[in-house]
Amino acid sequence: MKAFVITVLLASPALASECPEAPDHSVRLAELVEEVRDAKNEMYAAPLNTQMWELWTDAPDETAQEILNRGMRKRGSFDLLGARADFDTLVDYCPEYAEGYNQRAFINFMRNDYEPAIADLTRALELSPTHTGALTGRALSYYALGRLKEARADLEVALGLNPWLPERHMLSDPAMKGQQEPKGDDL
Repeated sequence: MKAFVITVLLASPALASECPEAPDHSVRLAELVEEVRDAKNEMYAAPLNTQMWELWTDAPDETAQEILNRGMRKRGSFDLLGARADFDTLVDYCPEYAEGYNQRAFINFMRNDYEPAIADLTRALELSPTHTGALTGRALSYYALGRLKEARADLEVALGLNPWLPERHMLSDPAMKGQQEPKGDDL
């Protein structure tokens, strides 16, 4: 796989150059987080969530955008190996672009390969700490591995950013209810 990625990077003059810095959407994302927190219900929150995804998937340049879009199309048609190769290429080309890691993690999650998904989601969150998709993805990966305390912690952070995420219903799972950290000095 690595040889393929290196060949693609060297064969394409556009990819042989350095990836530019990803667009800085932090101000607009912060505004959207505030708006979604104040949303009256899920119906009002949905378009705000869509706007967040539009910002997260705004790649650093046309080359990165095409690789991202191609990988997402392949994922949509369940060509998981092809999508994984595209997201590997994107991460190699733009190692500071969070969505490359998030999308590659999604492929690993779909393949039940949770540890690499968690590693990629952790990197995505280092680059984009309010990425609720990465937070919920990591929560779901932890959940699949039975690491319920970590799953609950990530889910609570994600819901603090967007209380209308579909994954909010996981907190009512009896297994997740017992994973809360003790509050105060209740001994």
